[in-house]
Amino acid sequence: MSITKHNWTKEEIIAIYTKPMMDLLYEAATIHREHHDPNVVQVSTLLSIKTGGCSEDCGYCPQAKRYHTSIKTNDLMTVSEVKEQAEQAKLSGSSRVCMGAAWRNVKDGAEFDQVLEMVRTINKMDMEVCCTLGMITENQAQRLAEAGLYAYNHNIDTSEEYYKEVISTRGFEDRLETINNVRKTNITVCSGGIIGMGESIEDRAGMLVALSTLDPQPESVPINALVPVEGTPLEGEKPVEIWEMIRMVATTRIVMPETQVRLSAGRVNMSREGQAMCFLAGANSIFSGDKLLTTPNNDVNEDMKMFEILGLKNQQPFAKVYQRETVEAVDSKFAPLGEKPKWSRPGHTIERNVEATVKGK
Repeated sequence: MSITKHNWTKEEIIAIYTKPMMDLLYEAATIHREHHDPNVVQVSTLLSIKTGGCSEDCGYCPQAKRYHTSIKTNDLMTVSEVKEQAEQAKLSGSSRVCMGAAWRNVKDGAEFDQVLEMVRTINKMDMEVCCTLGMITENQAQRLAEAGLYAYNHNIDTSEEYYKEVISTRGFEDRLETINNVRKTNITVCSGGIIGMGESIEDRAGMLVALSTLDPQPESVPINALVPVEGTPLEGEKPVEIWEMIRMVATTRIVMPETQVRLSAGRVNMSREGQAMCFLAGANSIFSGDKLLTTPNNDVNEDMKMFEILGLKNQQPFAKVYQRETVEAVDSKFAPLGEKPKWSRPGHTIERNVEATVKGK
């Protein structure tokens, strides 16, 4: 049984990433079988509960209000709307619902209380529930944990060095602080990144260093391929080749053997054969449904047909970590503090982000 290592170096990870493909696949598949059932894949549904209007300048994101994209904004969904979507997801075979809100950070108040009720509702449906809401404080993480949150997603996106080329409205250290706040609860951590943003192999390795040296390592790591959206600064980036995704998945599996590796954005552009290679390389989770927040995604029926062809089975909810107890709002031990944390605003200039902002006016 391979031992989880927490002191990977960038050089070691680059050496793994650049191995001959057959050697890389064999090593990754072997480690994957040591820690996971290779024929079981989790199916999750990603739901945008509040779309657009975000104040950040993430170069890849069509939800940033400063860019001119065709994304339709919507206010926070109601609890009943979310419950209906979760019921449909469960019927379609999903064991997890991931809710995303286009916020820079969570603010105490009526909207966060509404999200907490959404978490309670889905957890009572015996489904894993994940949230991605931006930066959060320790107290806010504790309130989510009480509601029954299973996982919190907060991607680090890329290496610390390249992060400054993609985002100027928050710092890399904010990502790590939020992950640390989540770790102070019983919520599992979901954190990964995006390839295809113009980064180097060294940056991809740097991202994996940042994740793999966390102790414990994230229980879940999404690997996204950039889906270029017209109007965003990265609209002209060349699509990621399937071999790059396979290498990234395989390397992630080797350096984080116990982690659930999620084949995320960009899967809609992959053939069944390409996805099968990613599963062989160690991916054991997908997002299913017509959209991933705002970008196109694979059809549920097509995914189930692929599962049938490959002999894959859906992972049952709470197969990796036990279900959290739901504490009702009236019994909560953690009251809203009305915090106003000083999350960083580096304020440096990213020319392509500025150009996309000006173009959108």
